[in-house]
Amino acid sequence: MIRAYRPADWPALWEILRPIIRAGETYCLPPEMEEAEAREMWLGPPTTRVSIAEIGGQVLGTGHMGPNRPGPGAHVANASYMVAHEAQGRGIGRALVLDSLSWVAREGFAGLQFNAVAETNRGAIKLYRELGFCILGTVPGGFAHPREGRVGLHIMYRAAQETDIATDQEISA
Repeated sequence: MIRAYRPADWPALWEILRPIIRAGETYCLPPEMEEAEAREMWLGPPTTRVSIAEIGGQVLGTGHMGPNRPGPGAHVANASYMVAHEAQGRGIGRALVLDSLSWVAREGFAGLQFNAVAETNRGAIKLYRELGFCILGTVPGGFAHPREGRVGLHIMYRAAQETDIATDQEISA
């Protein structure tokens, strides 16, 4: 089930975010980022909406989204996702992205842009491509992967479509 974030979710959310941030393999965030800073980054402006993926009351993933840029760029959305390591490969990331696409379409955004997808984040790239995202460009060596060195950093985009609008039942299935 995908639902809105509630303040009581934070401890479980931090347990998902912390190891992903510490690994330094997928996000352009300092691996030493502390909890308060992570909370402000994930929940604070310009984030407009935070979603929670849960099964049987257990928080297994999250997404946050909002305008990609202010002013003249505010008609394009941006989103990020994190899924608990033990829950990866179970369709949770897909459900979070589909939920975001539905939200983007309902809110009248022109599309959804990912500003920084490390080319080593192969699972995410595969999912995004399956869902119709394209790579607009790649910054060569734009991401310093802790094991693979400097790798490309993709900018990905997908236009919003009226058919993206789904009900909670469709997303939760």
